[in-house]
Amino acid sequence: MNEHQGRVDKATLAAYWRENKRLTTITLIIWASVSFGAAFFAEALNNVVIFGFPLGYYMGAQGSIIVFVLLVFNYSRTMNFIDRKYNLHEEE
Repeated sequence: MNEHQGRVDKATLAAYWRENKRLTTITLIIWASVSFGAAFFAEALNNVVIFGFPLGYYMGAQGSIIVFVLLVFNYSRTMNFIDRKYNLHEEE
């Protein structure tokens, strides 16, 4: 942890956690939409064919996993940015 972290004021910490919660909420909404949306709309998605496979199948087998990996990388990158913005990052 950063040597200055012990001297962070409450307003800075409140702003940091507000951004953290916002990012987490957005990430979870996207995750839930992809997870349950593909299953809920599978019949309609199956009308679209990609590389010979119905889109509903593709989203369940490949698309969801790709979105989840992208969400993890985006969350990590954005949290590193937020940590540095509020000077709460770990020393490398």
